[in-house]
Amino acid sequence: MSEVTRRNIIKATAAGAGAALVPAAWSATARAGSAAPPQVLAANDLALWYDEPAGTDWLRALPIGNGRLGAMVFGNIDTERLQLNEDTVWAGGPYDSANTRGAANLAEIRRRVFADQWTSAQDLINQTMMGSPGGQLAYQTVGDLRLSFGSASGATQYNRTLDLTTATVTTTYVQGGVRHQREVFASAPDQVIVLRLTADRANAITFSAAFDSPQRTTVSSPDGATIALDGISGSMEGVDGSVRFLALANAAVTGGTVSSSGGTLRVSGATSVTVLISIGTSYVNYRTVNGDYQGIARNRLNAAKGVAVDQLRSRHRADYQALFNRVTIDLGRTAAADQPTDVRIAQHASTNDPQFAALLFQFGRYLLISSSRPGTQPANLQGIWNDSLTPSWDSKYTVNANLPMNYWPADTTNLSECLLPVFDMVKDLTVTGARVAQAQYGAGGWVTHHNTDAWRGASVVDGAFWGMWQTGGAWLSTLIWDHYLFTGDSGFLQANYPALKGAAQFFLDTLVAHPTLGYLVTNPSNSPELAHHANASVCAGPTMDNQILRDLFDAAARASEVLGVDTTFRSQVRTAKDRLPPSRVGSRGNVQEWLADWVETERTHRHVSHLYGLHPSNQITRRGTPALYEAARRTLELRGDDGTGWSLAWKINFWARLEDGARAHKLLRDLVRTDRLAPNMFDLHPPFQIDGNFGATSGIAEMLLHSHTGELHLLPALPSAWPAGQVAGLRGRGGYTVALAWSNSQADEITVRADRDGTLRLRSRLFTGTFTLTDVTDGSTPATTRPESDVVAFTVRAGRTYRAARPGVTPSPTATPTSTPSPTPTPTPTVSSPAPSGARATYAITGSWSGGFQAEVTVTAGATAIRGWTVSWTFPNGQVINQIWSGTHTQNGANVTVRNVDYNGSVPAGGSTTFGFIGSAGGTNNPPANLTCTTS
Repeated sequence: MSEVTRRNIIKATAAGAGAALVPAAWSATARAGSAAPPQVLAANDLALWYDEPAGTDWLRALPIGNGRLGAMVFGNIDTERLQLNEDTVWAGGPYDSANTRGAANLAEIRRRVFADQWTSAQDLINQTMMGSPGGQLAYQTVGDLRLSFGSASGATQYNRTLDLTTATVTTTYVQGGVRHQREVFASAPDQVIVLRLTADRANAITFSAAFDSPQRTTVSSPDGATIALDGISGSMEGVDGSVRFLALANAAVTGGTVSSSGGTLRVSGATSVTVLISIGTSYVNYRTVNGDYQGIARNRLNAAKGVAVDQLRSRHRADYQALFNRVTIDLGRTAAADQPTDVRIAQHASTNDPQFAALLFQFGRYLLISSSRPGTQPANLQGIWNDSLTPSWDSKYTVNANLPMNYWPADTTNLSECLLPVFDMVKDLTVTGARVAQAQYGAGGWVTHHNTDAWRGASVVDGAFWGMWQTGGAWLSTLIWDHYLFTGDSGFLQANYPALKGAAQFFLDTLVAHPTLGYLVTNPSNSPELAHHANASVCAGPTMDNQILRDLFDAAARASEVLGVDTTFRSQVRTAKDRLPPSRVGSRGNVQEWLADWVETERTHRHVSHLYGLHPSNQITRRGTPALYEAARRTLELRGDDGTGWSLAWKINFWARLEDGARAHKLLRDLVRTDRLAPNMFDLHPPFQIDGNFGATSGIAEMLLHSHTGELHLLPALPSAWPAGQVAGLRGRGGYTVALAWSNSQADEITVRADRDGTLRLRSRLFTGTFTLTDVTDGSTPATTRPESDVVAFTVRAGRTYRAARPGVTPSPTATPTSTPSPTPTPTPTVSSPAPSGARATYAITGSWSGGFQAEVTVTAGATAIRGWTVSWTFPNGQVINQIWSGTHTQNGANVTVRNVDYNGSVPAGGSTTFGFIGSAGGTNNPPANLTCTTS
């Protein structure tokens, strides 16, 4: 979030580019006698709804997505607009970000930092350590599909709804005595966007449709019912645009006629219409962009055309609800929920609307499901929704806060699979980051600084003041261990351990002893984006770095123990961890942000990076580190409550960890205002940044459940504004699924399902009085110990559910936790016999969940380079491939063949390339016994 980028935004906005993302002040007036529509009530109020179209305002349009494809649906009567995205359409193309001048100048930079010559050090960083290019590349729009219906005159009974329970946008209105309905959803199983139009009078639907785009594109009509948009992404930072894309829209009608010519689709006199939108791109991975984008678009469209719309809808809902329905929440309802969503936001400060917190919580989960699925890119700064070629902050991945924040709710709110794209990105960064580590630091391992993009740039960007922050890759690597704490999946840990080890190795190679304090410190680095002296952010050993590295070293050591490997390395990281500077209490009673007790130059700065140890880490806790706990509170008081949207969201999490429900709730209410939340509930920095949505969802989960200190703490920060409620399906570290019911601000019922055997500690005020504890499986009462007055501890067994309740409380069906299957041990990878060329293929399962899995196949050339290859195998347990990337496949029963000639081309001697896929598995998911690899 650098000022360099801000200046670019200001210039672009002045020229009209990207203006839709810069929010103007907005307001909404309460409707007299308003009532929520029946379809909203049927969704238990888990819907955004409006009685007006979005017009031209992108921040009033409603988002849909399947992880790869995204659309913003405007719901205009005269001209419907679907603004389209595909998650691999990025400016530029593959590039090497490393600056080979860096390593030779590192010693002098460090000397200047230790000599307190900070601005001089920044100057040298800007001259010798900046990446190539000096900025990263932008996520970009595909364009729009516009459907022109004619005049909107005379339309009545208008309603526009995003139903979070079905992931569907519906627009209804009456015009000329005819009720029209449009239904839009993005299907993950079928990889298309579906637009269904119906009317209650025969032959009443007439429109024309066409694509438009700010990209370099051509339009055409491939056949009499289809239109096409063929284009290429934009150039940026001196890197030529190289991602080719093809968008197709096909119409099938009941009654009436359909025709297509010159890039315009025409429907006349239809009773119902199904429009299918398919998009393919040439992006294969961060270094390869020669994929068969036309074949991808056509194949997915043709496959979907063969499926009835009712089946498309049911497959979409089953897939989506398998994720969304894992968590339910009820915080109560008042008449405020009878107003349209924009009115509820505008009036939130002056009304009692607890249901809006539940809606905001589930909206964040909806956005994560819609923007991050196995096999896709991770959710970027705007998820997958962007209508610009020059979006704010390039809509890329800001690693010093925003990318990790996007995924805070993934495990806690039972969306474990949605995290997998981050780990795929980390694997890519181990390659590009290793290049930067060697070229700029002379170090092993890998490093990523404060931003990355689809090309996995890992170097310093945007200028030293903002970009000279070394611990981006370290922070991302800590997510590996934290995810393992939730899942217990040792196969996942084994697959991702090399990334964790490589991140730690970089710092073993680069930490230096402070000349006076003796601690091992990063140098150069910064406390993200904040000056400690005028115009100077660069420093040595900022508190955030030290806290992240404690987590990184601890995770690497503990992972090596679990896997039984690397005893020498384990000892090295533990020794280095012990030499890191401790978090300190400063002269103002606050947590020091730097090694010295400096006073920040901007007291209310949006970043509160030095409280990483409070959240997301567990280094500052109420019972474990009481002095730092009080200092964290003082730090937040000094910083103040206000901030950007994402900053407010992080502060909700901070106050929840401080077990202050009233203050956390105040921050939540501060977030729900018209300068921090758009009419469509997108979070505003401003402008739009999606991390505030995800941070709010995480914060609400933290108010209800803690699991970061080796115990489950139930209702740790429950505000008085939610005196009664229920939540089910939250997840805790250790492999627990939790449900809670409460009244009069006290827990009535707690149920916990254990994934694995162990000892469970529960903390709740419930245990200070009379309670019952039952093993629901057999009705027995577990033997307990009482370490503290509000804590019980007892032995649990995998697959069993345990219930604690006040006497006389009837078991509540909605308080039964959602069943989240324990991960099964990941089988040993299968390796093929060598091909005549010496090439081998290795099949490895990289993730698994109920009913599905993700796997990778790596083809490694022998002593001879290969031009192309084919891998085939037979699935042993009826598995079916649903989606594949970096390859084309055929499956006939259990027999699978994958070819990659059209994608990666040649592989040099000793080189390797990987393709991945998502599959469904009804039961056991064993890998194939044998692989066959042939080459050309």
